[in-house]
Amino acid sequence: MAVGETEKATFTIPVGPIHPALKEPIRLALTVDGEEIVDADVFVGQVHRGIEWLGMNRNNPIQSIYTAERICGICNICHPFSFVMAVEHATGITPPPRADYIRAITAEMERIHSHLLWAGVAAHEIGFDTIFHLAWRVREEIMDLIEYVTGNRVTKAMFQIGGVRRDITEEQFPRIRQSLDYYKSIFDQLKKVFLDDKTIRMRTKNVGILKREDALKLLTCGPSGRASGVPKDVRQDQPYAAYADLDVKAITPDILTGTVVGDVYDRIIVRLLEVKQSIEIIEQCMEKMPPGPLLAQPKIAVLLKTLTKAEGEGIGRAEAPRGEVVHYVRMEAGRETLATWKVRAPTYVNLMSVPTILKGMQIADVPITFASLDPCMSCTNRVVVTDRAVGRKSVMDYERLHQLSIEKTKELQL
Repeated sequence: MAVGETEKATFTIPVGPIHPALKEPIRLALTVDGEEIVDADVFVGQVHRGIEWLGMNRNNPIQSIYTAERICGICNICHPFSFVMAVEHATGITPPPRADYIRAITAEMERIHSHLLWAGVAAHEIGFDTIFHLAWRVREEIMDLIEYVTGNRVTKAMFQIGGVRRDITEEQFPRIRQSLDYYKSIFDQLKKVFLDDKTIRMRTKNVGILKREDALKLLTCGPSGRASGVPKDVRQDQPYAAYADLDVKAITPDILTGTVVGDVYDRIIVRLLEVKQSIEIIEQCMEKMPPGPLLAQPKIAVLLKTLTKAEGEGIGRAEAPRGEVVHYVRMEAGRETLATWKVRAPTYVNLMSVPTILKGMQIADVPITFASLDPCMSCTNRVVVTDRAVGRKSVMDYERLHQLSIEKTKELQL
């Protein structure tokens, strides 16, 4: 060691799974040099609840809709949405056009409340509880509207295989427009509070940067990916439900600022602009909503019999508030339950970017940087596959996974 040089001393700080800085049960292992984070690792698996197992062993597909709704209290539209689309794909059931529009309306209401909830949590993570209370007070309007339209604030029970269970009538349109007008009237205030406040800018600009090339490499999706300049949105790229008839374009921060940094500040921009976009989408849906039935098959007994006879695979993809959520199902004739049900939530892939966005940051930046991804561990956690014979975890390398994907593709092409 040269004269005057000092040896760097690093040590590991555990954060979580239960920690005041994190609102989700997850454990972070931070390697720090002083106050600077030089490495980070993520450990999941604290809240696995066997949701998929229930769908394959106890519930019939209709009952599993409401199990899917309980995967996450915030994402309780996008999960049943993806699930029913997967079952419809496997069975060839096509929902009526009116049902597709109602599905889109409820999904955009969920996006508004989810983003406003996130905005409040983000403010709390930097100690700005005045804005936390403001954001959540503003969020109450959309929660009241959701209750008015669906009957519930949280689990809405709107979806059915082949359509929806409740209508949104023209008599309800004035109340919906009232809420949309409210958000239009305060949008500039929200924008000023979250984007112009000096404290927020100092705590979020150039913090937790995820460059575009890293976002692509790590498959980051949703607002976190779009904030890094990746204009991917399932509603735009592969429209489902009514989105093919609507004007939907992926939101990136350069729309407002002209540049893309990929930091926490850009993630705030994307979510705020998506609130405004959701308002516009709901308005389009009300203008274009066609008349007609709500269900492809209104009789539950007949639908259940159809599902019992069905055989095949199906995939449902939706743009959840946090990013692309995927449900995969496999159905076997004569079986009352699903043969296979697999859920891939957006946080599952977004967690891969945590080490990248934390490296080089200060310990004090951890809460807001991690929260900027809007993680949801209840959506994400999976069981660990073990080899009981030797009692060790079973790990597949890249070559084996690649070979399995080739074999699966060949099976699908037969």
